[in-house]
Amino acid sequence: MDGTPVELSHETVVVEGDHWFPTASLNRIFFEDGDRSSVWSRKGTASYLDVVVGVERNDAAAWYHPTPWTAASAIAGRVAFWRGVRVGG
Repeated sequence: MDGTPVELSHETVVVEGDHWFPTASLNRIFFEDGDRSSVWSRKGTASYLDVVVGVERNDAAAWYHPTPWTAASAIAGRVAFWRGVRVGG
């Protein structure tokens, strides 16, 4: 995107190589609800968010599990990123 970080928290949980950020640390102005979901074998159903910075949009570039399965309870209330999103501040 334009180099704007989408989060500022260092309080991540790493699960299967992905950094999961607390939703309270995210600047919600950069996110819009996506229309995509998928089922992960160890985590449950994932919902996706579109990351929006200015006029740039990266569809489904963030994901979260609204009700993760018990084995993935560490990611409850957290969001992860992919598709080229730079995280950090």
